[in-house]
Amino acid sequence: MPQIIMGPSQTGALDSSVKKQAYAFLEKLSDNDALPGLHIEPINNAIDDRVRTGRVNDFYRAVLFKVQGHGAEAHYVYLGVLAHDDAIAFAKKARLTVNPVNGIAELIIAGEDQLADAAVSPSAVEPPVVTTMTPAPEPVGPAPLLPTFGIDEDALVKHLGIDEKLALAALAAVSEDQILALADKAVQWQGLALIDLASGTSVDDVKTTLSIDEQATALVADDGEDERLLKALQHPAAQMQFAFIEDDEELRRAIEDTDFAAWRVFLHPEQRRYATALYNGPFRLSGGAGTGKTVVLLHRARYLARQNPQARVVLTTFTKNLADAMKADLRRLDPTLPLAGRLGEPGVFVSGIDAAISAVLRGGGAELALDIEPVLGSRSWEIGTRTPDSVWRDAAAGSELPPDLKSKAFLSSEYAMVVLPAKITTRDEYLTARRPGRGVALDRKKRLAVWSVIEAYRSRASIEGSIDFAEAGAIAATSLERRASAGERRPVDHVLVDEGQDLNPSHWQFLRALVEPGENDMFMAEDSQQRIYGQRVVLGRYGIRVVGRSQRLKLNYRTTAQTLHYAVGVLEGEHFVDLEDAQAESGHYRSARSGPPPRVMECSNLTQELQSAADVVGDWLGSGVVPETIGILVRDAKQAGQISRGLDERGITARVLDQGTQRDGHPLVMTMHRAKGMEFSRVLIFGVNDGLVPAQYLLKDLTEADRADALTRERSLLYVAATRARDELVVTTSGGKSSFLPDS
Repeated sequence: MPQIIMGPSQTGALDSSVKKQAYAFLEKLSDNDALPGLHIEPINNAIDDRVRTGRVNDFYRAVLFKVQGHGAEAHYVYLGVLAHDDAIAFAKKARLTVNPVNGIAELIIAGEDQLADAAVSPSAVEPPVVTTMTPAPEPVGPAPLLPTFGIDEDALVKHLGIDEKLALAALAAVSEDQILALADKAVQWQGLALIDLASGTSVDDVKTTLSIDEQATALVADDGEDERLLKALQHPAAQMQFAFIEDDEELRRAIEDTDFAAWRVFLHPEQRRYATALYNGPFRLSGGAGTGKTVVLLHRARYLARQNPQARVVLTTFTKNLADAMKADLRRLDPTLPLAGRLGEPGVFVSGIDAAISAVLRGGGAELALDIEPVLGSRSWEIGTRTPDSVWRDAAAGSELPPDLKSKAFLSSEYAMVVLPAKITTRDEYLTARRPGRGVALDRKKRLAVWSVIEAYRSRASIEGSIDFAEAGAIAATSLERRASAGERRPVDHVLVDEGQDLNPSHWQFLRALVEPGENDMFMAEDSQQRIYGQRVVLGRYGIRVVGRSQRLKLNYRTTAQTLHYAVGVLEGEHFVDLEDAQAESGHYRSARSGPPPRVMECSNLTQELQSAADVVGDWLGSGVVPETIGILVRDAKQAGQISRGLDERGITARVLDQGTQRDGHPLVMTMHRAKGMEFSRVLIFGVNDGLVPAQYLLKDLTEADRADALTRERSLLYVAATRARDELVVTTSGGKSSFLPDS
C-alpha cells in the first residue's frame, strides 16, 4: 500500500466539503494509487519529474511528489489542494531535493526569491569585489552581526548546508530583525539555524540541536535518488515539515484540522530528542513561554505508552484546567492512545496533581491513620473537607507575633515549606528545624509563637475533620512510601509533570513517592519565570536529583519576536531561580516569527479605556479574525465582568470564560491566571493600571521577603499574559499605567 507523507501545506482556506473530498482522495490513494478515478498525472515541463497532481473534484487538484525507492509501493508527499490551474502552475516550479551537505529533505519553489522581502540591502547579496590593489573601504554603519560571532561563509554553506545566496545575505545582516526577515523566507530548518546563530549559538551547537551530521550522506552513497530522498525525509530536521502518516485516522485529522496538523508535524529535532530519549533518572526541561515544553511532554507520554502498552504513565500539572487541556490535546495527537481511567491503570492517566493526591487518599481506607500521624501528629483520621484559609487568621488572632508574621501568607508558607516537608509534629522539632530560603529570621521567641499558631490551626482542623491541600500531599506521599516499604508495587511507572515551577514541596514528595527511582522515572517541564502560584522550590531537597539531566529550550514558536521582546521587558531587573537553585536567564530567548510591535493605549479614565478596547476588538473582528481566537485578559474576576459588560454596551459580545463556558463564536474574557497554558491569535490585556498590577491587596502586611516574592509572581503573571498572543498584543490602561510595563 502506498505511504502518505504530509509535507508543508500549500492549501489556503477550504470549506468542509472540499476537506472531506481531499481526505477521500488520499484514503483511496493510500489503498491503491492505480485507481483510474484518482487521475494521478505527471506535469509537462516541471522542474522535478517526481511531481504529480491528482483529481480531488472538477475544480480542485492535489499536488504530490511520487517517490518510489527500492520498495514495491510508492510514497506520496502531499503538499495540499489547490484550484486546478493554480495546482498545475505550482507543481511546475516545485522541487523536492536532498541537501548535499547534511542529507535533509527540502522543498524548493523555483522563481520565488527567498530574499525578496528581507530587510537586507542589495549589497548583502552581491558584495563588492575588492582587489589587492585597492584598499578596503572603511566600514559604514553597524557591523554585520554573524561575523562578530566568528561565523563565515564556509561555516554556513559547507558545514551547515545553508543556501549560498541566503548565507551571503545573512552575513551582511546587521541586526537580529534582519536575520528574522531572512529566516521567514528560508527553508524552515535553515531559518531556524540562522535565528540560533544570531543569538550567539555556535555552529557546532546548531548542528547538534538540528541533528546535523556531516557524515550522514556517506551511508546513502550507494542508494538511488529516490531512496536517498526517502531517507532524507526521515531526517529529524526534515520531520519538522514532513510527517509519515501511519493510519487513516491520522490522515483524516491532518486534512480536516489544519491548525493542529501544523502543531502535530512541527517538532524541532531538539524537542524530538528530549521526547524520545532514555534517562537514568529524573530529567528537567526548562524554557520560556511558547518554547514547546508541553508539546514535548505530550509526545513523550505517547512515546512511553507506545513503547510499552502496559506502562502506567501519569501526566500531571498544577491546575485542573491545564490538565483538561492536556488531555484534549493528547487525544488529538493520537486518538488511539489508551487513556487510563484511574491512577495505577495501564495507559496515560492525565490529572491535576491535587486530584491525583485525592485519589491516593481515597484508596487509603482505615490505614490512613497510619499515614496522618507521622505528618500531623495525633489527631482524628477522618477527612471530610478542606481547611479554609480563615482558620489561619483565627489561629493567629491572639498571637504576639508582629503583623507581617501574623499574615496568612507567611504562616501558610512557613507551614508548607518548612513544617510539612520535614514532618514536624512537635515544638522541639520546629525550634531546631532548618528553614532554607525562607528569607525571614526567627529567634526562639518568634518560633515559639509561630508554633503556637500552627498547633491552634491543627487543633481546629482536627475538630472539623479537615486538611489543607499541602497536608493532603504530605499524607499521600507518606502513604505511598509506607506501602512501598511493605513490598507493595508503586502505582506508576513514569511521571510527567508540566508547569513544575508552581508545585509545592508536598506535591514533589508525592510525585517522588508515586514512582520507583530509576530509568525514565520522572520528566519535568518548568519555567521559573512563569511561577504565579506558591513559593520557590529546590528539587534536590525532596529526593529528586537532576544534576546532569537538565536542558533548556530557547526558541519560541508561539509569540512574535516583537511581542516576546516586550514580554521579556516586563521581567527586567527581576531575579529568577529555577528548580535546581540556579539562576534562570531570559536574554537568550528568540522567536521564529515576526509581527507588529505591541501597542500600549494609555487612557485618562475607565470609560475611555472601555471604548478603546471595543475599538480594538471591533477592528480585529472586522478584519476577519476568528472571534474565539481573541483573548481579553484581566487581573481579577471583577474586571472580567466589567469589561464584558462594557463591550456589550458598545455592541461587542464577549464571553467570560469559566468552568463549562463554551467557545461559541465570541471573543473570550478571562483572568490572567485562567489564561495560563492557553494561546490566542490576538490578545488584549485590559486594565494594566497602577494599583491593579501588581494587585495592592496582595501586598498588605507581608514580610519583606514575602512582599518581594509576591511582586515577582505579579511580574510573572503579566509576562504570562503577554506571551499568550500569537500574532498581536494590545495593552490598555487608565488612570496611570503599571510600573511593570516596559517603556518600549
